[in-house]
Amino acid sequence: MRVSDLAERYGTPLYVYDAAVIRQRCADLAAWDTVRFAQKACSNLAVLDLVRREGVLVDAVSHGEIARAIAAGYPTTAAPQTNPDALPPADPIVYTADIFDRESLEAVVRHGIHVNCGSADMLDQLAERVPGAHVTLRINPGFGHGHSQKTNTGGEGSKHGIWHEDVPDVLRRAEWAGLSVSGLHMHIGSGTDLEHLATVADALEKTAREIGRSLTTISAGGGLPVPYRADEPRPDLSGYFTLWDTTRKRLEDAFGHRIRLEIEPGRYLTAESGALITEVRAIKRQGSKKYLLVDAGFHTLARPVLYGSYHPMSLAPAAQPPSGHEAVAIGGPLCESGDIFTQEEGGFVSTRDLPPARVGDLLIIEIAGAYGFVMASNYNSKPFPAEVLIDAGQSRLVRARQTAEDLLRGESVTGLPES
Repeated sequence: MRVSDLAERYGTPLYVYDAAVIRQRCADLAAWDTVRFAQKACSNLAVLDLVRREGVLVDAVSHGEIARAIAAGYPTTAAPQTNPDALPPADPIVYTADIFDRESLEAVVRHGIHVNCGSADMLDQLAERVPGAHVTLRINPGFGHGHSQKTNTGGEGSKHGIWHEDVPDVLRRAEWAGLSVSGLHMHIGSGTDLEHLATVADALEKTAREIGRSLTTISAGGGLPVPYRADEPRPDLSGYFTLWDTTRKRLEDAFGHRIRLEIEPGRYLTAESGALITEVRAIKRQGSKKYLLVDAGFHTLARPVLYGSYHPMSLAPAAQPPSGHEAVAIGGPLCESGDIFTQEEGGFVSTRDLPPARVGDLLIIEIAGAYGFVMASNYNSKPFPAEVLIDAGQSRLVRARQTAEDLLRGESVTGLPES
């Protein structure tokens, strides 16, 4: 389907997702007992429904994400286990967080959602409402790794998880509260490699032995990288699975029962499926730099301003462009100097080599299907973009573009008389 046709039909800026790519990424992980989508990466209902139909379960980090999972067709509790020799059943929805805000606790209680606890206080709060519940513990092993310090979720600099040295006290606290620890989860950050993951697997195994035979599920967390640049390798999925499967088998031998092995990908399932289509609206020179200004900004895609993240870009010209390429910086419409898509971490403006552009040409920001729309905002009172899913060559609007009326909904003036 032509980019120009999509832009004409749905407008810009526009997020577009390719269903075939998502299905392939789900199939890539078929060796795992459970693939659990970290929906914070891309929580559109159509995407959740798609991965559900591929047998992927879901992780939720808020009461809103619990509501999304239910709306997409996920049941709230696992089917009862009928074969004692089979793997323990997997919970369709797991709530993972470091706190219960009041709305999330109510949703967990109301729907019977399994909880992955990242703080010890959550145990007392859950036990008060759901005596005898089974829980998963998310453990911070004391170290982390990530493509950016802001995506590092382990070590002293991270708020996430129960500190590894506190595990004995937390287990006593769970026992006093009448809770059963049936799951163990570790995740140290995004973009991890096998060397770091081997260290995580060793740390998880050590903690699992502290917990003991009540464990029926271990989760390797997420962090599977995708290549954003042409020279970046794809992850070694076979080596990744073998590493964790070996850990699982040692624990099964130690505990005398089967253990479910989960993985929790987010970006891996959706990043490469997505593109952000935006229109060039102005071209200008600022000293030695040439800028293309487009109608998307960091309110549409925040990763470059947050992390200095790189996204491939290409141009879809409205007419035959002049030959050659030129170095250009790509900026958005916001009243912020940081509203630049071509920037390094730290905010330094860089450039890309693209064919010469004209106003009205379309720019495609690629590999934008994870942490794209979900991090969008209404800054500068800009409406949210539309989202479109392409499946079998057909496009379908899966989120309407926000209107000015939508922006104002729920607000009111004070009602004070005019002076």
